[in-house]
Amino acid sequence: MMVSIEEGRQRILDAVTPVGTEQIALGEAYGRVLAMDVIAEDDVPSFDRSPLDGYAFRAADTRNAAKDAPVLLKVIDYIPAGDISHAPVTEGTAVRLMTGAPIPEGADCVCKYEETEFTDTEVKIFQPGKAGDNIIRRGEDVEKGTVLAEAGTVIDAGLMGTLAGQNIAKPLVYKQITAGIIATGSELVPVGQVPGPGMIIDTNEYTLTGAMERMGFLVRRYGIADDTEEAIADVLEKALAECELVLITGGASVGDYDVTPAAMEKIGIKLLFHGVDMKPGKACEYGVRDGRLICGLSGHPSSSLTNLLLVGLAGIRKMTGIKDYMPQEIDLELDSDFKKTSKNDRVIRGTLVIEDGVAKIRAPKGQGNIMISSTIGCDLVAVIPGGSGPLQKGAMIKGYLV
Repeated sequence: MMVSIEEGRQRILDAVTPVGTEQIALGEAYGRVLAMDVIAEDDVPSFDRSPLDGYAFRAADTRNAAKDAPVLLKVIDYIPAGDISHAPVTEGTAVRLMTGAPIPEGADCVCKYEETEFTDTEVKIFQPGKAGDNIIRRGEDVEKGTVLAEAGTVIDAGLMGTLAGQNIAKPLVYKQITAGIIATGSELVPVGQVPGPGMIIDTNEYTLTGAMERMGFLVRRYGIADDTEEAIADVLEKALAECELVLITGGASVGDYDVTPAAMEKIGIKLLFHGVDMKPGKACEYGVRDGRLICGLSGHPSSSLTNLLLVGLAGIRKMTGIKDYMPQEIDLELDSDFKKTSKNDRVIRGTLVIEDGVAKIRAPKGQGNIMISSTIGCDLVAVIPGGSGPLQKGAMIKGYLV
């Protein structure tokens, strides 16, 4: 059942759907995924208003105004922000108003107060006004009926403010995913315990915790399971009862102790594929049960993360309800020579740098299965097609932002 990177990704995408929706308080919505189209119910602003403290009047009354011959207007009203005009502007009159106050009836321009001379009853205007000067028009920000955001949009600061402007106190969002993380391997010891001879500290639990929390997921960690079909099946059952997504590392290959696929099938998980034609990250098995996705990943630290980012991430993002769930593809230039050859697609991890307008991948030297330190700061993965290589610095390859 080994598949290509693209086929594995597509099988996952075909098998998963968003996890459901809920209404939450707007103040808690940052980073969540919108599950509704937001259509403007009113113009924003909903009335013509002043962007500054000043005086509103008819532009026609000031056509002859000059520095040495100012026009004198009678002040008939004062409008603070949050109030309305009590008298219309007519010929020879003006209204004092504050920032955000509505433009009074009859006025068609505003002059900054610091460009005038005034008393409580009169104001001198020293230059001609033009209709529309210093007026924020109704609907200038948003017109009624405008689609402001579509379902599947991640709520950022601007969208939170936009939702507030539409008086949406409880937006409909997709539910937050809970990701369960399981490590397997009798050779593993938890962080904080001194490993004995032949033992290894479990790092996958925390690498994957970071990857999931970066996506805004809740995380439940289930510790280390022994390398037996029964132990793995038991912990999988517990995780599936509490989580929409389960990541399990170890036991994904074909050795005597690689029993994770059998444990998955034992409890009714439908396997989508077993193994991907890539290096590192070949060993894996993905499956689904009752709408939940199970990602069986290699026990090798960088292999598990590389596979997750390149193969599993699109499906996981689809489960969140995000509209643009596919990884963003980018053409990259190698920042250094790549000296290895491989019959499989070879995946390298690195960071994106822009030099002289060219996107490049800066890849650490350590790209092996166990080299988790090479993923520090990683924001992209790139694929060198099977059968190619070695490649020289400057060669173009395909990458994905992660």
